[in-house]
Amino acid sequence: MKAFGFLSFGHYGHGRGPGDPDAAAMLRDAVEIAVGADEIGVNGAYFRVHHFVRQSASPIPLLGAIAARTSAIEVGTGIIDMR
Repeated sequence: MKAFGFLSFGHYGHGRGPGDPDAAAMLRDAVEIAVGADEIGVNGAYFRVHHFVRQSASPIPLLGAIAARTSAIEVGTGIIDMR
C-alpha cells in the first residue's frame, strides 16, 4: 500500500451537555489523533469543515497546529459542508 489516510467527521453537539465536547476539546483531540497517526505512519489527515458548528468552522488554524506538531503527514480538508 502506498498511502493511507483518514477523514475526520469531527465531534457533534453544541458543547453544552454532559460529555458534549466544546471547541477546545475538539481541537485538542484532532491534533492528538493526527500526531498519533503520524507516529504510526499514516500519510494523510483530512478534516470535514462544519460551517455552522463552532467546534470546526475554521479548519486552517487546526491544520496549522497539526502541521506544527507532525513531521510527515499530509493535512487538508476532505469535505466542505455547505448547508
